[in-house]
Amino acid sequence: MYTMGIDIGSASSKAVILKDGKEIVSTAVAQVGTGSTGPRRVMAEVLEKANLTEKDIDKTVTTGYGRFSIDKADKQFSEISCHAKGIHFLVPTARTIIDIGGQDAKAIKLDKTGRVKQFFMNDKCAAGTGRFLDVMARILEVDLSEMGEYDSMADEPSVVSSTCTVFAESEVISQLSRGLKKQNIIAGVHNSTASKACSLAYRAGVEGDVVMCGGVAQNKGVVRAISDELGTDVIVAPNPQTTGALGAAIYAYEAAAEKKAI
Repeated sequence: MYTMGIDIGSASSKAVILKDGKEIVSTAVAQVGTGSTGPRRVMAEVLEKANLTEKDIDKTVTTGYGRFSIDKADKQFSEISCHAKGIHFLVPTARTIIDIGGQDAKAIKLDKTGRVKQFFMNDKCAAGTGRFLDVMARILEVDLSEMGEYDSMADEPSVVSSTCTVFAESEVISQLSRGLKKQNIIAGVHNSTASKACSLAYRAGVEGDVVMCGGVAQNKGVVRAISDELGTDVIVAPNPQTTGALGAAIYAYEAAAEKKAI
């Protein structure tokens, strides 16, 4: 039995195909999200990678901001539920999830069965999200993929105190004009991002293991900063961008299996 999960976010679209609820057959990511060609492209890519067609898929579940935009989906689930399901599948010892996406950040607390006990979300402000890092990378004239390397070279991280992206932008420009090292400013930007995300985790209640997912989890500088802020090692989920889509694929399998059992 093949099931598909699609996570349509603000900045990217992700898809996962699962076989019999256990084996990840293929994954795909398109760096454009809801309201774009991303969902259609990512569906085509994940099917092509698996050498399957739409007719081979028993059930499809969507999640994310654009979860209601796919007419062919059988069900929709919230991204909170899907990230919890996907992370528990990948890291059963996870008790705290920090998910930083393109335009929001979430902290989710799980019990030992993977059920959501509590969660908090920031989706009203770009601070502490991928968008915040995009803006900072542009000002610093650094490719987003290089920020983690710069962070590792920092010897005296600057302080980026503003929690607002607009004010932080002015703060970083001021630091550049004063001649501060680029790597130290970037480390400060990462610390600011971590502070915002960890404030959500503290509210939810931090308990190990702590697992990070979302596109920003690919930035080892932010992972470093979150580990420092929490005072504990942070596990980065395998393929951190696709954990929500994986959870959706698992929900699709459970729904398909339940239907067949009736």
